[in-house]
Amino acid sequence: MIRRRMKGLLVLCVAGLLILTGRLIQIQLVQTETFSKHNVNLLEESVKQRTQELVIDNGRGNFLDRNGDLLTHKKVSVLVLFPFLKNMDWDMEAVSTISGISENSLKNALEDANKPFAYGEPQPMELTPSQMEKINKLEIPGVFAIEKKFERTEILAEQLIGLTGENAEELKKRYSNKDLSEKTLIGVSGLEESFDEFLLPEGKSKLVYHVDGDGAPLFGINVKYVDPANPFYPVNVRTTIDKSLQQKSEELVDQHAINKGGLVLLDIQSNSVLASVSRPAINQSDPYSGSGITNRMLKQEIMGSIFKTVVAAAAIDNNLDDPTRLFDCSKKINGDPELKYNYGMLSFTDSFARSCNRTFGELAKELQKIDKNMLEDYAEKLSLTGKVGWQGEVYHTDNFKQLVDEDKGRVFLTEEAKKDQNYAAMSGIGQHEVRATPLAVANMMATIARGGKKEMVRTASKIEYKNGTTMVTFDNKALSGDTISPYSAMKLQKLLREVVVNPNGTGKWFQDLPYEVAGKSGTAETGKYENDKQLHNKWFAGYFPYQNPKYALVAVNLDVQDTEGGVNLLFADMVKMLYEYDKGLQKY
Repeated sequence: MIRRRMKGLLVLCVAGLLILTGRLIQIQLVQTETFSKHNVNLLEESVKQRTQELVIDNGRGNFLDRNGDLLTHKKVSVLVLFPFLKNMDWDMEAVSTISGISENSLKNALEDANKPFAYGEPQPMELTPSQMEKINKLEIPGVFAIEKKFERTEILAEQLIGLTGENAEELKKRYSNKDLSEKTLIGVSGLEESFDEFLLPEGKSKLVYHVDGDGAPLFGINVKYVDPANPFYPVNVRTTIDKSLQQKSEELVDQHAINKGGLVLLDIQSNSVLASVSRPAINQSDPYSGSGITNRMLKQEIMGSIFKTVVAAAAIDNNLDDPTRLFDCSKKINGDPELKYNYGMLSFTDSFARSCNRTFGELAKELQKIDKNMLEDYAEKLSLTGKVGWQGEVYHTDNFKQLVDEDKGRVFLTEEAKKDQNYAAMSGIGQHEVRATPLAVANMMATIARGGKKEMVRTASKIEYKNGTTMVTFDNKALSGDTISPYSAMKLQKLLREVVVNPNGTGKWFQDLPYEVAGKSGTAETGKYENDKQLHNKWFAGYFPYQNPKYALVAVNLDVQDTEGGVNLLFADMVKMLYEYDKGLQKY
């Protein structure tokens, strides 16, 4: 009996040892990098327990503005201190004298420290090159003057640039063939997501030292510098954004209280985004809450009378713009008396300048009778309904897209709607199902300004290696599909200028600006209400200078009441700012 019990106990002990051995093998050899359902990297965690480190650069690629300035981060020359200094006798007086930081401040900072830090974080004090050189010449262990990369507290063009985050599951899904730490940051929106594969880090640059269980130096006070030392990575994405213009544009949008909307500014010659502002802004404390993460400049919106530009283009090509013909603008598009906007009898040109709904409702119905696809065809010719962001072949990617978040526009949703006269009339004034993104509207204005030549919109011009050489260039590319003729473009240019120069035009407010403006206004009913009042989308889209077009600009304020939220003052201030910028009258 006793013998049998001993055997049983022995079996249990052996089984227990086998289980423990198997567990150790699993931990030490098999699942060292993906332990448990949480995919814990045991190698990384064990190293963390034995070391303390200060990351100088996380190794992810950077975004630059068109002049090469960092957009999302800044490099600051800082004083780095290691916590073991508080238990050492070191030349604090010399560091204090060189840096200008009192000895008492250095002492206090070290007393509260349990890991390496840049003095003054999160707003570190910046050292001069001379101060850096003198501090490093002291060769004090645990005291360094280095250039460290910091994320900016306020990021310009934040929705366009996008966000990054840690997501082990998504990382594995995207890059199953790459050996990456589960803590690797990946792009989750905007250009960060579009260019993510190029921006992945080779490794972090950091200062490291080994510690015991109490945090004291394990191997003396030697600090090790770790760097991937790759001359080519991380890469930099050179965007087309002009940092100074972006900063001023954001200030003007906020100054004019645009709570939902924003603006897009294009350089017409290169068809590149110089500034893009979207509101509401991202909530920095909780970026994924609310609608701040959405780039409204890439989302389709109801545009109202802006769409009359498309109807005008089709009318010109189908000889419906007879200058002797008059339209009854004392009536609404349904034939009822027009009480608020009773303009009487107007010509085609005056109808466009004053934005008469009756005229363009009638023309849309006439165009539909000629061809039910007419409005869609001309919207496509003016680059209003397709995606306009740069796309093409880049390395092994056949269809790389710079703007992964971009919506398409549309005119009709169903074939039946194309045949309905009432729907045609409503579509002719940019209502019913007509939608377009502010970016596409800006591109339409640039297309007209260039004489009908439509191109993809660039937000990045190239990707550069770390050493400054070029990895990839994003050259100007034409958008596919039919275009309007140079003659039609010229006629549209005159119509858009008439909106401003006509004494009764909807853009008459821009007559005295330093640059001559051509453009079109739009006020669209959204179908939404606030306090029983209809909400509207208010637009102005145009280009300037009229004779030698340089900029295309769209300003939009979404979901505002009819009596408030205009964008004319914002548009005008942008024109003035750009004139001063071009003439060197103001430095931004």
